[in-house]
Amino acid sequence: MKIITINANGIRAAARKGVFEWLAEQGADVVCIQETKAQVAQLSDPIFHPEGYHCYYHDAEKKGYSGVALYCRHKPDEVIAGMGFEELDSEGRYLEARYDKLSVISLYLPSGSSKEERQEVKYRGMDFLLPKLKALRDEGRDVVICGDWNIAHKKEDIKNWRGNQKNSGFLPEERAWLDTLFDDEGYVDAFRELEQEEHEYTWWSNRGQAWANNTGWRIDYHILSPSLKGTVLNASVYRESRFSDHAPLTIEYDYEIPKL
Repeated sequence: MKIITINANGIRAAARKGVFEWLAEQGADVVCIQETKAQVAQLSDPIFHPEGYHCYYHDAEKKGYSGVALYCRHKPDEVIAGMGFEELDSEGRYLEARYDKLSVISLYLPSGSSKEERQEVKYRGMDFLLPKLKALRDEGRDVVICGDWNIAHKKEDIKNWRGNQKNSGFLPEERAWLDTLFDDEGYVDAFRELEQEEHEYTWWSNRGQAWANNTGWRIDYHILSPSLKGTVLNASVYRESRFSDHAPLTIEYDYEIPKL
């Protein structure tokens, strides 16, 4: 099973930068996209419905904002739009494909960097999501949650960790929440299942020379239920082309998608 996640920062803009040509060469079983910034009616061009995939979108009610998508090579048994929390569901932040006991989720957690009110929205979303993920685990589901979590977990996940300790995305409360998810609930950071080079990031600010200097953050994840621990075969961040301010994260698993 091969899964790619990418925050497109506008799927139409990413298309103009060649993301769909790149995806066509990857042979992924599932592609999880965040921040589509479009309504489905604006995506009638065949490029947004790649050949060989079943394509699903969950739009934000606000035009040009947020939104997630899933491209699935094998048709899911069920697709669930929304996590059941209206404040975030109205922003198009959760899309789940189910295959028997496997769930693959495209998730886009809010950023709290714009103002304090958005940080509170982020915290409310986190408070709702944790018991939901616990419930999925307790149901015996194999879960892969891919996407932009807008949190760098540890110091090695952010270049300038000293200067960002009071900034959204690296706040102690956010990092402690991930500690709880990993250490107490048994969920797994798939990228860290394998030994990685230093300074592997997935997002770079458009300000200054962040991309050129690799002053980045690792805020895009594949996070696995405990049942999938040990299945990661390889993981890579693609940086040869730049489709958005995020880089695609590709992980292959020793796992077969259940077929009908």
